[in-house]
Amino acid sequence: MSSNRRSKNITEGVARAPNRSMYYAMGYTEGDFGKPMIGVANGHSTITPCNSGLQRLADAAVEALKEAGANPQVFGTPTISDGMAMGTEGMKYSLVSREVIADCVETCVGGQWMDGVLVIGGCDKNMPGGLMGMLRANVPSIYVYGGTILPGRYKGQDLNIVSVFEAVGQFTAGKMSEEDFGQIERRAIPGTGSCGGMYTANTMSSAFEALGISLPYSSTEANVHDEKVESTARAANVLVEAVKRDLKPRDIVTRESIENAVAVIMATGGSTNAVLHFLAIAHAAEVEWSIDDFERVRRKVPVLCDLKPSGRYLAVDLHRAGGIPAVMKELLDAGLLHGDCITITGKTVAENLADVPPLRKDQDVIQPVSNPIYREGHLAILKGNLSPEGCVAKITGLKNPVMSGPARVFDDEQSALAAIMAGNIKAGDVMVLRYLGPKGAPGMPEMLAPTGALIGQGLGESVGLVTDGRFSGGTWGMVVGHVAPEAHAGGLIALVEEGDRVVIDAHQLLLHLDVADDEIARRRALWRAPAPRYTRGVLAKFARNASSASRGAVLDDD
Repeated sequence: MSSNRRSKNITEGVARAPNRSMYYAMGYTEGDFGKPMIGVANGHSTITPCNSGLQRLADAAVEALKEAGANPQVFGTPTISDGMAMGTEGMKYSLVSREVIADCVETCVGGQWMDGVLVIGGCDKNMPGGLMGMLRANVPSIYVYGGTILPGRYKGQDLNIVSVFEAVGQFTAGKMSEEDFGQIERRAIPGTGSCGGMYTANTMSSAFEALGISLPYSSTEANVHDEKVESTARAANVLVEAVKRDLKPRDIVTRESIENAVAVIMATGGSTNAVLHFLAIAHAAEVEWSIDDFERVRRKVPVLCDLKPSGRYLAVDLHRAGGIPAVMKELLDAGLLHGDCITITGKTVAENLADVPPLRKDQDVIQPVSNPIYREGHLAILKGNLSPEGCVAKITGLKNPVMSGPARVFDDEQSALAAIMAGNIKAGDVMVLRYLGPKGAPGMPEMLAPTGALIGQGLGESVGLVTDGRFSGGTWGMVVGHVAPEAHAGGLIALVEEGDRVVIDAHQLLLHLDVADDEIARRRALWRAPAPRYTRGVLAKFARNASSASRGAVLDDD
């Protein structure tokens, strides 16, 4: 009746008796050895609001699994709070944590020979890390997103984490009182849940729903609402059925389903980080998917949702307007989704969406395909001599995604932020932040502090920022990230000098350093790779093994 591989293994001989004894110590009875063992990868922690509300979801999953005739076994996964680490040395551990989480899931599922796994996570790297581990282990699996946060409130305006970073720029520019600044800081995060806009956590949760590895409607639920607990219990029951059918992650995560996920990322105005993470997810699934595929999808999928950071609304507003199923229904009806992809429910995408009603007329969060916010997607893949492997520009919210100007060069984030705060960055400048890539930083930190400060000072559209690091999902403006090859690997970004003319042209998909070839050759002959910033520990291991950002910054690339 059960597909429990451990049960078969244990009964092969008396040599396995100590194995059974360990489980008797955990409360097993003789009948339990015939039940499927389901891992519950619990990302609960008190480190961040994104994860501090996960324990009740883990408890609901355990109870539902027991009622469905399975044996749940809980293990932990770590998290790094991007919002708390932003602008500090701790931010270098954020992308590293994606790999650590993937290793945790793979190790526990494989080492304990589990029959399935339910992964619960909240903060940004919890999702790609969890799914990468699920794909490596490849036992029946489902992802449960911890849920979004509710908005804060001050002076009649909704607040979120990005409100604080932008307030820093406004306050230092003399555009905000100290009282207002303090109130925004205290009120922006009212409780548990992940950052509220279409930032990285909500981008990845929405993409997972489109991918078919999470339940319909689950990606935009608020952590504090009871429906999140109810949906977790449903996920547990769906997983037990998937174990019976032997429906595995690699059956679900295919080239076509990844294209569905990327289509939803474009339609919702999602985070640049999704490019990096889906390259890594495709690698874990052994699915052919390249950085150029994002540009292919961008050109045919419009932006439908008016969501922060460049729009007006938050994930809770999207949920009230019909959630990701409403977005997917629009895309499916327009021929922009693969409706025949199988999902964790056992149904196809088209079958899951069959009863989704047409877009409601009393909402303006989601626009129809016939009248989109933008005719093409917002995550453009630029190439040129500054980034021959490709880089990512987020072009929504910009009046003109083209600029050129003198380079203002910084070899770290802190000096760049200091220059902004001191008023030394002017309209027309192109800031170049380098040695912040996977190997160089190491860990490819996010640049929300400088970009938030630029927005707060009113320079978001008039100052460019180019980096081999990453951006927060909350970033918008004339920004280009993931430049590859990175500076530490000898990419041309390492040779840019103060005052060089840099061209950013999203219309031509171009990132170009306007310097003569012979001068570039002269500079290259003089360049030497800097010494590693870390020589021991997890950051050193990441720096030694990380691939280019254009391949997802994975650690096991061929």
